Amino acid sequence: MDYKEIYESWLNDERLCGEAKAELEAVKDNKEEIEYRFGAELEFGTAGMRGIIGYGTNMMNVYTVKRATQGLSEFVNTLGEQAKCRGVVISFDTRLKSDVFARAAAEVLAANGVKAYLFDDVHPVPMLSFAVRCLNATAGIMITASHNPKQYNGYKVYGGDGAQMSPEDTAVVVDFIKNINDYLGTASPSAEQKKKYIKRVPSSVDRKYYKELKKLTLSKRAVKECGKDLKLVYTPVHGSGYIPVTTILKKIGINATVVEEQTVKDVEFSTVEVPNPEFKETLSLGIKLAQNIGATVVFGTDPDSDRLGVAVKNGDGEFEALSGNQVGILLLDYILTRLKEEGKLPSNAAVVKSFVTTGMAKSLCRQFDVKLFEVPVGFKFIGEKIKLWEQDHSHTFIFGFEESCGYLRGTHARDKDAVVASMLCAEMVCYYTSVGKTVFQRLQEIYDTYGYVLDCNISIPFKGLNAMKDMNAVVDGLKTSPVTKFDIYDVATVRDYSKNVKTDVATGATSEIGSPLTNCVYYELENGSFICVRPSGTEPKLKIYFSVKAHNKQDAEAALEKMQAAVKQIIKA
Repeated sequence: MDYKEIYESWLNDERLCGEAKAELEAVKDNKEEIEYRFGAELEFGTAGMRGIIGYGTNMMNVYTVKRATQGLSEFVNTLGEQAKCRGVVISFDTRLKSDVFARAAAEVLAANGVKAYLFDDVHPVPMLSFAVRCLNATAGIMITASHNPKQYNGYKVYGGDGAQMSPEDTAVVVDFIKNINDYLGTASPSAEQKKKYIKRVPSSVDRKYYKELKKLTLSKRAVKECGKDLKLVYTPVHGSGYIPVTTILKKIGINATVVEEQTVKDVEFSTVEVPNPEFKETLSLGIKLAQNIGATVVFGTDPDSDRLGVAVKNGDGEFEALSGNQVGILLLDYILTRLKEEGKLPSNAAVVKSFVTTGMAKSLCRQFDVKLFEVPVGFKFIGEKIKLWEQDHSHTFIFGFEESCGYLRGTHARDKDAVVASMLCAEMVCYYTSVGKTVFQRLQEIYDTYGYVLDCNISIPFKGLNAMKDMNAVVDGLKTSPVTKFDIYDVATVRDYSKNVKTDVATGATSEIGSPLTNCVYYELENGSFICVRPSGTEPKLKIYFSVKAHNKQDAEAALEKMQAAVKQIIKA
């Protein structure tokens, strides 16, 4: 059937709920809207699915959620009765219909005889990841669209190890989903099945999570000395981080001042343009409050509390929003410094970052004689390293981070954890206060020691049903049209992650990267900088990353401007 026929079949189906019928009737004269809603199916990839909330096969709604969960249920069924009994943990954030989608997922699992552990209120990604492991569940579901605009929601699936489901298992789930053609025909559980299979996540799981986080503190003495006087402002940006972040800070002896108007579970995220703490604008209310009370640091978490944004006072006394790369470097430096000072840095210590994350991590790890591993974008790849090292004991995981404000210390969770990151950043402020310096001063010391690195990324939006296809075509074009320089900056090597091949530009020699396959082109420049181009896996945007090494900030900014202009010319953006 074409999209018009599918639209009509939904509209005329007596099983369609009243809300959906009204919404679809309202667009009956809008051909473009109908084509967008029914001209494709919402893609279920390695990061699950994410889309605009609304009715249609290409939208996030209760029917696409039920269809996806039916596919997951059939996958769990293939694993046997024990896997069904271990069950699936379900969590959700504060987005529009997150709670509805979570309940719908639980009911589909119950109808298939699979136990569903459902949180009774919003809980962030890291607590879902922890709960999967704590309850020895077979899988997990997180209803969230992370930091996307309010119009979006999403569905992320986790494996039994607490990390996002592996590409191999995801492929099996996707096959089951694709075989489900009747979106409106997903089985509903009986009252008996609901009672038997849908269980509340025990409150003890939360207590165990906080207990695990407290084990990861690094500066108890500094917190005891400075924590009671620390002026810290925190905003959950209307998300799920409010309770867990304030709880763990209080448990270690730090009382945060919260932005009250942003503690409300507001599905409109009405106080911000987008609920993304990477942007200074998202932290603006927190910064205003910090200025009023004389605070020195501002924290903000996104709706599912897996990303942490930080703003600190700079040398001029003004608040400066740090990038995810800068926070990652500060945390990496702090963690390695404190472990070394305490004589607790393992000889086989390892750090993991995504390959688009700042090149400065190499210098820091080299200084501390710590092994650095690079993985594709997606925290599941960091989780895979943790799992591997727990099995073969070759390395001890110390820290993992991504430039998009995602950090993890500890192995209690296998995804980004803004709760533990908030705790570590707060005690880091106390630590530097105790030795007579600020976090911003420490950042400048790092630059003075290792050289200045300017990291940033730009996003080019794509629209329409073919957005993902068009983005991938741009990246594919870079592979067939070799680039040897960007303005005055020569390319040393080119990594084609879709083929797992690294090519030396001067000699043409090739070698294997040793990485999972992903559609991405990465240019290593002669001066140690890099440029990377990849399509986003969660939204229709082409992402271009720059890591620029220079003598100082001014030189780096000038170089970045030239490199960005060269890239845009090459990709015709």
